[in-house]
Amino acid sequence: MRIPLTGPERGAMLLMYGYPDMGRTVYGLAVLDEDGRVVLDSPGARSHQRAGMFAAEIGLAYEFRHYGTEWEARAVLARRAARWHETGNDGLPVHDGPDPLAVPGELRPRAGTVEGAPRPVTVLSWDGDALVAADPASGSSARITPTAFYHYRYGQTLLGSCKKEKPKIVSGLAVLDGDGLVLLDLPGEWSVRDVAGFAAERGVPVRDALAGRAERTCAVLAGRAPGWRRLIGLPLPAVTPRWKRFAMFGLGVSGLLVMAYLGATFGWVAWRGLSGLGRLLLDIVDVKWLLAFFSPLAVLLAPVRRALHMTRQALHMRRGRRGAVLGPPGGPHLSVRNGVLRIRPALRANVTETSVGWEPHEAAGLLVYRHESSYGLFVVSRGGLPLCHLPGPWQPEDAHRFAVRHDLGCEVRTLSREEYLDLAGRTRDALP
Repeated sequence: MRIPLTGPERGAMLLMYGYPDMGRTVYGLAVLDEDGRVVLDSPGARSHQRAGMFAAEIGLAYEFRHYGTEWEARAVLARRAARWHETGNDGLPVHDGPDPLAVPGELRPRAGTVEGAPRPVTVLSWDGDALVAADPASGSSARITPTAFYHYRYGQTLLGSCKKEKPKIVSGLAVLDGDGLVLLDLPGEWSVRDVAGFAAERGVPVRDALAGRAERTCAVLAGRAPGWRRLIGLPLPAVTPRWKRFAMFGLGVSGLLVMAYLGATFGWVAWRGLSGLGRLLLDIVDVKWLLAFFSPLAVLLAPVRRALHMTRQALHMRRGRRGAVLGPPGGPHLSVRNGVLRIRPALRANVTETSVGWEPHEAAGLLVYRHESSYGLFVVSRGGLPLCHLPGPWQPEDAHRFAVRHDLGCEVRTLSREEYLDLAGRTRDALP
């Protein structure tokens, strides 16, 4: 690889850098042009003394910088020249050509919101100082002027079979306004380097929340600005057509009849043959597809499952009318058991528990609010400290009935901008 030291890519400085990453220090060497843009980035540890001698031999200024965080280093390395070069730890070039993030560059997520999820098709681009976010999957888009980006990652816990906890990591990128409220939420895993480079093109700062406390990250994401939107970048789940459901039901009935006939006619020999065929299919076909399309019992039990689901929803709504629970079935809801307020984000999500009482850290009341176009609920202590923020529509009548049954205070009011910022900024936890 050859890098000219004269002309539009002339080097002005040899920079050796280091920054902390996951308990270790990452080192590298970069060549900057006269405008401070990166011409060459070569990660890897090298001798500080030899690098200085080499810079003196070729007539470049030399500097060593140890950054406090990865983001500080990325902000410098993301300012690339029109033609830049990059090598891996083995010294071999991994990129040599025009910057893929050059104006008018686009920014796309590199993976799904959680591990194993499909990658969103969201696309970010600049139009002057305005950020344009497009969601081709739904055909929607947003055009806003960001004050900062909020690059986040936090952990959640789901309940699997037998109530076994299954941790998962949620990733995304948010766009903040001048007060730190979220204008736009963009779920997905976004590259640290690409986000830094994209933001640097317009001088927009990036707030790093990739290794922060999950409670604080959720509290920031729950603070929604007027006009808040979320672009998931994925198509909506397809609804199975009625004719296909009838066809699958008929296939299941036919399968049961065939199995009954073979069992009555050929007896044990037929069952042994069917078991051998079943083992062969299990070796070839994925089990979930086999159950979905070829199991008569799975098809015939589908109406039973739907009936049980509707029954659970009806029981939940009945408990809600009595004030035993607060919230929709299957969604975020509150309940009280043995003097403990239980907040469940979703049906199979882990529960957050807060004691009910008059101590400063205990739940003592509910505040159902409206702030411009936003609605939500704060769980507050006796002194008015917000313990948990749950944005979304909450019915004041249901909240009052729930509070009266469990000896909690209840207040319904419209918040001013200052009041909302104060509560959203002081809350300890949230369900974004």
